[in-house]
Amino acid sequence: MENLLENVQNHDWLICDYSQELPQITTELYLKLTQLSNPKIIIAERSPVKFLASFIAACAANCPVFLCNPDWSQEEWEQVFNLVQPDIVLGIDYNFSKSQIPNSQFPISNTIMIPTGGSSGKIKFAIHTWQTLTASVQGFTEYFQINIVNSFCILPLYHVSGLMQFMRSFTTGGKLVITSSKTLESAQISNINPVEFFISLVPTQLQKLLQNPELTEWLSKFSTVLLGGAPAWDELLEKARFHQIRLAPTYGMTETASQIATLKPDEFLQGKFNSGKILPHAKIIINNQPANINIQSKSLALGYYPEMWENRDNFAVDDIGFLDNQGYLHIIGRNSDKIITGGENVYPTEIESAIRKTNMIIDVCVIGIADKHWGQALTAIYIPNNQNISYLEIQSQLKNQLSKFKIPKHWISLSELPRNTQGKINRQQLQKIAEDILKTY
Repeated sequence: MENLLENVQNHDWLICDYSQELPQITTELYLKLTQLSNPKIIIAERSPVKFLASFIAACAANCPVFLCNPDWSQEEWEQVFNLVQPDIVLGIDYNFSKSQIPNSQFPISNTIMIPTGGSSGKIKFAIHTWQTLTASVQGFTEYFQINIVNSFCILPLYHVSGLMQFMRSFTTGGKLVITSSKTLESAQISNINPVEFFISLVPTQLQKLLQNPELTEWLSKFSTVLLGGAPAWDELLEKARFHQIRLAPTYGMTETASQIATLKPDEFLQGKFNSGKILPHAKIIINNQPANINIQSKSLALGYYPEMWENRDNFAVDDIGFLDNQGYLHIIGRNSDKIITGGENVYPTEIESAIRKTNMIIDVCVIGIADKHWGQALTAIYIPNNQNISYLEIQSQLKNQLSKFKIPKHWISLSELPRNTQGKINRQQLQKIAEDILKTY
């Protein structure tokens, strides 16, 4: 892994503020780490250069490394510290007392722990290695038939979606541009040729960029605009297609080191709506489809820290989907999000899509609230386009689109919905908000 340091020396590959400092910071930290005995390292650096320097140095020194969000709450940080018991913390000031649990050595030293599950409550770390991450890169380059990957990154590096953009560029000799979503949304555009770059977005970022004509035109010049992190709604996809954005909707997760299925841009522009075909490094098995998705992949994590999975040959996930006769993956929804109302199974994604098509709302999430008559009552929590819109108007438009049992019983209007940086809804938080509001009715 020491050859990682050689790749750092040419800072022309990295395009961001203070990129010229990367080689020195990386080398100095690497020398310090090699004097220690496999310290467990938490990285929570806000600066992209310091984050990458820390990550590369830790990997080169074969240290277990934990990627963390510097903006986690105090409660989340306490949870992480109790789990990890780190030897070194980079990027944040911390004040915590170590638990009484012995700080035992992790069996595999050169591991990369990537956080997952924060928005749903308990933070977990998927255990990856340089090998699982590079297997994902290899599948990506083979699928898109390219040797060098240039990436334009506005996603957090501690998240798998940001980290894999670094991995693709760094390991293939490509360029990596790093900026913030806020900087980009203010139309401060980097001086690059977008045709030569991949850019990765989550749906809420794409929505904001398409509201700015200048950024919409700029986005349409990219060879590929990868879209993932959360389900995209039909209206957003149609708008992207109208503006000839070369969108590539993807399906993947932290546990698989990012995408394992992707719809190619040409297919998207031709009108296809799905998650695309499976990348060469992965395989998806769905029994009695549509049903739960089972994944086999060279990029699959080894487990959740500190437990290693005994069987990595079949990773069963919560998503429900099917493969059509051409090999395209279609995602219906998540099994855990399924709502059973009056004995009928309902997936929120379908209802949310129908509500969005009314063009009366900005954002929406459908959940189930316990109900003595229905088992669960469908509840739509939404942001209206304007305060004059009544839920009765939305409801009336749904009658021609949905079966009666799929039309929400309760409607709650809010000024915003809780989403994380990847655009995923915090359903637990919304559940509590809805229950508190409905109690007062």
